[in-house]
Amino acid sequence: MPDVVQQRMGVPVLVCDPAGPPVATVADALDLIGAAFLGAEVVAVPASRLDPDFFALGTRFAGEIMQKFVNYRLRLAVVGDISRHLAASAALRALVHESNRAEHVWFVPDLDALDARLAGAPSHRG
Repeated sequence: MPDVVQQRMGVPVLVCDPAGPPVATVADALDLIGAAFLGAEVVAVPASRLDPDFFALGTRFAGEIMQKFVNYRLRLAVVGDISRHLAASAALRALVHESNRAEHVWFVPDLDALDARLAGAPSHRG
């Protein structure tokens, strides 16, 4: 499936194809932001598409990407199982916890959990 804008809980979400190109650079993230300008408020990126550097906070890649989404007033949802990354990094666990308490960046296990967040239900993670 290609990346597609879907209405999820009344919110336009760019749901990214798990088989799509990796997000390995800031330019790759900007490509997603540009695609979201077709009418999306949230970009749901499969965790599998994110370069491993995203989860290694010392690279600052996650911070750069997250800041781009905030600057463009878009919400970012990282969708999928990131448990192996969480097990390896207390700093990442803290980032996920704090992000999930806010409104700009969420880490969710699946699209159903994203729908719950969009509907205002309590988070399943964090």
